Amino acid sequence: MTAAHDLSADQNIHDMMNRVGIAAKAAAQELAAASAETKNAGLHAAAAALRSRKDEILAANAKDVAGAESRGVKGSFLDRLILDDARVEAMARGLEEVAALPDPIGTVLAEWERPNGLKIARVRVPLGVIGVIYESRPNVTADAGGLCVKAGNAAILRGGSESFGTSGVILSCLQDGLKAAGLPEAAIQAPPTTDREAVGALLRMIDYVDVIVPRGGKSLIERVQNESRIPVFAHLEGLCHTYVHAEADPKMAREIVLNAKMRRTGICGATETVLIDRDVAGDLLGPIVDDLTAAGCEVRGDQDARKIDARIVPASDADWDTEYLDAIVSVRVVDGVDAAIDHVNVHGSNHTDAIITANAAIAERFLNRVDSGIVLHNASTQFADGGEFGMGAEIGISTGKMHARGPVGAEQLTSYKYVVRGTGQVRP
Repeated sequence: MTAAHDLSADQNIHDMMNRVGIAAKAAAQELAAASAETKNAGLHAAAAALRSRKDEILAANAKDVAGAESRGVKGSFLDRLILDDARVEAMARGLEEVAALPDPIGTVLAEWERPNGLKIARVRVPLGVIGVIYESRPNVTADAGGLCVKAGNAAILRGGSESFGTSGVILSCLQDGLKAAGLPEAAIQAPPTTDREAVGALLRMIDYVDVIVPRGGKSLIERVQNESRIPVFAHLEGLCHTYVHAEADPKMAREIVLNAKMRRTGICGATETVLIDRDVAGDLLGPIVDDLTAAGCEVRGDQDARKIDARIVPASDADWDTEYLDAIVSVRVVDGVDAAIDHVNVHGSNHTDAIITANAAIAERFLNRVDSGIVLHNASTQFADGGEFGMGAEIGISTGKMHARGPVGAEQLTSYKYVVRGTGQVRP
């Protein structure tokens, strides 16, 4: 391939993405003015299309999975790619749950009147056009598209090449729903190419795209944050912790740790490090390791943990900073809640962290001092999910502190403007 041909190909990608951007911006203007009833009708119609075209979705997914397996893909990455009847139904139900939520657009967040008679209101409005870049999960196509529509935004969805066929059918279902409701099909689009340059082009589309939401592995997030000229909702890796305090109920601790690690190891809310108080480690660590190893989990630990249970293999310094997304967990013995908090704040990714304790004051200390988007008391980190929070779905978990933090649902995909009403006032 010649340099001239490369330049031509890049220019074609650039032109294609500009066309996508122009159409998205026009669609966003229509969506911003659409009624809640119209948007909800589109979401219900899209859910119906997902169900009626389930066989087509699963057939496309089978081809994508076979292609991924032929390239050596396995483990958690493959698990996120695979769809079945239940997962397709979950996508359809998620759209219906999003439709059932209150419409965030037009909500008056605050209002007041000035001494001169001006009436000022802060009103929720859409962000505009949202670019979503994600990897293997085809269900993100439905979740992100549905949430953007609910919040009055147009969406440009760039999924991974490994799920290109599956995501294409899901996108078509969403566009069927939009069309049925009289909304522009360009409100949800995906570049019709697997060329990685489409990602680079999307990150430079400052004239058309208002926010970028990356959802994927560390390398994807780093690329987006390094290259984007558009504001980014940070979504770093899910380096989540579960801390077993000295006053934890032993049965509860065992059940929560097992679920937090092993329910689904490949999701960002899976616990990667278990911290356990020295005062109970001698009695409780062994049973916790029993549960984890019986479920097929490799347990790595510090020297203190290994002295208690010989099945624990040595942990390296890197283990405390590793998101395994696999059946591996690291264990560290700590001296009390402050040591646990220090570990989480040093090694965590500001995603999701939990404490198990019967001591309410200790729990509050942990919840207040751990600097993460989601903190939990006596519950599994696997609840780090917009659906579980009652948001219907999520576009991702934001680990940043600007604008959205934690699960990003429809409400988080909005901004606000000030509406000022006067009776002829002029400023002296």
